[in-house]
Amino acid sequence: MIVINAEQLRGTPRDASGPGWQSVRMIVKGDGMGYSVHETRITEGAELELEYKNHFETNYCVAGEGEVKDLNTGKTYPIKAGDIYALNLNDPHILRATKGDLHLLCVFNPPLNGDETHNADGSYDVRD
Repeated sequence: MIVINAEQLRGTPRDASGPGWQSVRMIVKGDGMGYSVHETRITEGAELELEYKNHFETNYCVAGEGEVKDLNTGKTYPIKAGDIYALNLNDPHILRATKGDLHLLCVFNPPLNGDETHNADGSYDVRD
C-alpha cells in the first residue's frame, strides 16, 4: 500500500515547476502502478501551450476556473471545480487559469518518473 501526503514531497525532485505551473507528482513510475498522479496548480492568468505527444492525460478540476482550448478543432471548453477533461488523442491544447489558481488532479499514462518538466514543444519525454 502507498500512502503519501503532498506536503511530504514539496521541495523534493517530485515537486516540479515551470512558468505558470507547479506540480507535485504523488504517484510515479517507480511506484509500479502503470500511471502517475499529480497535484497541479496553474497560476491565475497563466496560459500554457501543451501537447503530450507521448502520454495520455486526464485532469479533474478541484478548484479555480479556467479553460482548455483544443488546437485541432479551435473549440474552447470552460473548466471549473467538478469538471474532468481527458486528452485522449494526444491533443495539442492551451490551458488557461482565468479565475483563481486552477487546481487539478492529473493522471498520466504512461507514468512520469516524477522530476520531468515540459520540453520546448509542451511535451514530456518517455524515460526508463
